[in-house]
Amino acid sequence: CMALDLRLSQVRTGVAWEEVSIMDEKNIPIRTYQVCNVMEPSQSNWLRTDWIPRSGAQRIYVEIKFTLRDCNSLPGVTGTCKETFNLYYYESNNDREHYIRESNFLKIDTVAADESFTQVDIGDRIMKLNTEVRNVKVTTRKGFYLAFQDVGACIALISVRVFYKTCPLSIRNLATFPDTNTGADTSSLVEVKGSCVNQSEEREEPKMYCGADGEWLVPIGGCVCIPGYEEKGGACQACKVGFYRAVSTDGACSECPPHSHSEKAGATVCDCNPGYYRSETDPASMPCTQPPSAPQQLISEVNETSVVLEWSAPLRLGGRTDIRYKAGSLGDVLFSPQQSGLGATRVCVSELQAHTRYTFTIGARNGVSQGHTAGARESVSVTLTTNQAAPSPVTSIQASDVTRHDVSLAWQQPARPNGVILEYEVKYYEKNQKERSYRIMKTASRSADITGLNPLTVYVFQVRARTAAGYGEFSAPFEFSTNSVTFLPTSPCTPSTSKQDLEEEKHLNPGVRIYVDPFTYEDPDQAVHEFAKEIDASNIHIEKVIGIGEFGEVCSGRLRLQGKREIYVAIKSLKAGYADKQRRDFLSEASIMGQFDHPNIIRLEGVVTRCKPVMIITEYMENGSLNTFLRKHDGQFTVIQLVGMLRGIVSGMKYLSDMSYVHRDLAARNILVNSNLVCKVSDFGLSRVLEDESEAAYTTQIPIRWTAPEAIAYRKFTPASDTWSYGVVMWEVMSYGERPYWDMSNQDVIKAIDEGYRLPPPMDCPVCLHQLMLDCWQRDRIHRPSFTQILNILDKLIRNPTTTLRRTGGERPVPTLLEPVGGPEFVSVWSVEYWLQAIGMDMYKDTLTAAGYTSPDSLLTLTQQDMASIGIVTPSHQDQILASVQQVLLSHMQQIQEQMQDSMVPV
Repeated sequence: CMALDLRLSQVRTGVAWEEVSIMDEKNIPIRTYQVCNVMEPSQSNWLRTDWIPRSGAQRIYVEIKFTLRDCNSLPGVTGTCKETFNLYYYESNNDREHYIRESNFLKIDTVAADESFTQVDIGDRIMKLNTEVRNVKVTTRKGFYLAFQDVGACIALISVRVFYKTCPLSIRNLATFPDTNTGADTSSLVEVKGSCVNQSEEREEPKMYCGADGEWLVPIGGCVCIPGYEEKGGACQACKVGFYRAVSTDGACSECPPHSHSEKAGATVCDCNPGYYRSETDPASMPCTQPPSAPQQLISEVNETSVVLEWSAPLRLGGRTDIRYKAGSLGDVLFSPQQSGLGATRVCVSELQAHTRYTFTIGARNGVSQGHTAGARESVSVTLTTNQAAPSPVTSIQASDVTRHDVSLAWQQPARPNGVILEYEVKYYEKNQKERSYRIMKTASRSADITGLNPLTVYVFQVRARTAAGYGEFSAPFEFSTNSVTFLPTSPCTPSTSKQDLEEEKHLNPGVRIYVDPFTYEDPDQAVHEFAKEIDASNIHIEKVIGIGEFGEVCSGRLRLQGKREIYVAIKSLKAGYADKQRRDFLSEASIMGQFDHPNIIRLEGVVTRCKPVMIITEYMENGSLNTFLRKHDGQFTVIQLVGMLRGIVSGMKYLSDMSYVHRDLAARNILVNSNLVCKVSDFGLSRVLEDESEAAYTTQIPIRWTAPEAIAYRKFTPASDTWSYGVVMWEVMSYGERPYWDMSNQDVIKAIDEGYRLPPPMDCPVCLHQLMLDCWQRDRIHRPSFTQILNILDKLIRNPTTTLRRTGGERPVPTLLEPVGGPEFVSVWSVEYWLQAIGMDMYKDTLTAAGYTSPDSLLTLTQQDMASIGIVTPSHQDQILASVQQVLLSHMQQIQEQMQDSMVPV
């Protein structure tokens, strides 16, 4: 508490107050002010202090010590005797007010005694002292006066103490909070921001609240010592020599790691000793290390025009585990798996020239090799000569002079003949016969005339070359029809490809990626390790649980791999007590995800299978599932932003479809959204579940509201059934995560769809987007657009949003050609662009214009074949355009007939 300046020695006395010296209970003389006019009625005796400066106080406290005579102990007293007095105050900026009207004072309280005394008490030297405290808000002037009013009591003022309360200077969480006056109200809290002590910085803004009782409440936030300093006794002290503290989030100072030192107090990092180094990505806590020595024992194994190089690790690794190798050679050769950054001690070199001398070098490097010592560049080398080899495959075949029975073929010499080409061999067969019945033709030139072919038949051709070393491999298959000269490399695709099928596919179509079903592997771990990277569990830091999956918890955390920056990841864990089948099903999703590499497909970082718990690590998507995200931000996005989300989803689905993968569970809940609003397809675990389930279990597992009718009825899952699901996802996005078909039961949904019902357009949904949904929900799956077509449509909408996305289902539609405006002359003046907008097909404006359909007259000859040839391939769109054209033609004919009738003159 802080006392205010109170000068009782300079009080102003009113009538009847007297300054009297008395002895207290310890026989010490004290000064008092007394009044005892109890015999006279209507008393009003005032006593006032001098001006008291407020000193920043907002509420002052007045402590009064006094004695008061019991009226019953006074003989002959009438009813005018009182046992109370009044306390007043008056605020003023002036300390020279000598006279203040009594009516200007404001009353604080009426003060009564807890104990009164009698004359006998005084004689017996017994003082019954009363102490009363009152408080009042004073915030409008620089100071104030106090006044005491006697209304007819026998009273003596022993002492008056005036004070205010403060919260004292304090240091909490390395933040200093100054001496602070309490608030004006008895319940008020004064917010005070702290200042970080020397050598510290804010971790979170330090704040405390000063209570009305002068006590600090629980602190919020605080400061942390800056790097190079640690907290001791509420202050930040520099780390001692030989110690360091790298970041403010670390604990106390740490001793320098091996092979490093600090020479001054307050070090944030320890310097490496001579001959030792630290890479840019090494943490300060890591020991300083050295570059490795050269690899050892390099051996080679030559196989015709390829060679396998193997070596042993360096004798000295330099104290690091991030060792990598680089192979070197002169000439244009191919290293597999790669030339530099090799983690294994083996590399295969191919595409070498036959009978040629080569020198290969293998160098070792680690994280501190760059620019440090000659040891970083030491390498081991080997010199060898390649053997005789067969020629490489022919890369392309051209056809000319095609007739109904003959064709002339020509090709270029192989890129690597590996010797003199002695002859070529041409293999050909009818495509529908595959290779069950083929014919061979040999020629010494790079051309051949093939005769005796059947008319109107597709043939497959392959060519290979022969040297003294033997035949090379056949070229990729090329096919053509005897009534066409269009050549296309074959690219067969199947919905689910086995490992054996994949190897055949790679042989026939190099560069084509096809999805491999992990369940075709006898050993499921082989599939996991072929498509997913094994991660050391020590590199994973789990932070919190964000959900519960089918197999266990889903957490968020951080992944730190050697030489890479730390990233946030999602971690799926397999719960304890799992069966072998559960482990296989759990890891199958990783085997699937590991085959995908696309910005709109959730990225697999790796798996943990060599210790428990078994984990799948994927990239972390900050905004979670799309349906939940949209519900949380209902109505907050533009149509362009929503279409952008749909574009990302269909881009990912096109990638999956191109790889011959069918998702089977496409829904907004299985789309994840990152902080940049990029949508990525996830959840690849349903396909195997649906295949393995019984009929009864299948109908309960399948997501009815998102699944195509043929998939519900016959388990017919294809890219077209994924297209149906994508249409439902479009509806979810445009409705901000509303549940499809609302509260209808699954059986009601199946029945409604079978009867032709389709979801209506969401509020404010552009007509063209709802029409695209309806196209995705075509009953016949062959009429549904492909993901490539959907992607092209959305790209056109995004490029021209002002005209394609402005009309919504909730707006009044513009007049169509079935409702002409402007009278009979309308048919001759409407534009193609206006007509397309009217029927919701304005995405085809550029397509029709480029094909020459620029006037109403030119449209009257448009046919279904014409539309297919210029790129309008969606059947429902073709039907809608043709129906509108026919209505225009009919309307035009009716108007002509009416005009002819009006112009007829009776004979």
